[in-house]
Amino acid sequence: MIRDRLISMAEEEYRRFSSSLIPDCGHMLGVRLPKLRALAREIARGDWRAYLNNPNLEYFEEIMLAGMVIGYVKTDLSEVLTYTESFIPHIDNWSVCDSFCCGLKITKKYPSEMFSFILRYIESDKEFEARFAVVMLLDYYVNDEYIKRVFDCLDRVKLDGYYVKTAVAWLLSVCYIDFPDLTTEYLNNNISDDFTYNKTLSKIIESRRISAGERDRIRRMKRK
Repeated sequence: MIRDRLISMAEEEYRRFSSSLIPDCGHMLGVRLPKLRALAREIARGDWRAYLNNPNLEYFEEIMLAGMVIGYVKTDLSEVLTYTESFIPHIDNWSVCDSFCCGLKITKKYPSEMFSFILRYIESDKEFEARFAVVMLLDYYVNDEYIKRVFDCLDRVKLDGYYVKTAVAWLLSVCYIDFPDLTTEYLNNNISDDFTYNKTLSKIIESRRISAGERDRIRRMKRK
């Protein structure tokens, strides 16, 4: 069984460390990510449909593993989206969310189709469904073709949860690096939530890709 293999790979010290980084996480075994990825690749090379159709998703690592498998499988977009849609309700923390989004590399091959799929979640009042949409935009759509549509999407996000707000701030800080003028204009006219606004500025300031002068200007933009 997959669970038995996960239990055999678990490390108690690593579990304690990881639990401190993901305080809202449920049951955690303590399996390192490289081992999870190796197991996910192994499953993706075998009868992965049988695995994904009957997953055990009690432990953090079991949820993480299922998401990784979806990213690794070789199949058509329609089937990937079917499994993605089934998986999204199981996302209950930032780590699973961000790892899952990063693994959906098929987005690079089908950007238009995936963008349409993402739009189904951008207005969700469920925190991690909305974060999924925002992180997907961050990972795959900060470019010349999509940047204005990214901003349009952000206007529709319900900024009700901490993990949605931090994802939006993260996305906007990345947008700023390549599109500073457009992003500054958006920040000044579209973000009324003080936490998200100031968090965005903090993340921009942390970037090594802006000058010292820019950092000073960004600091002066902070709301009191």
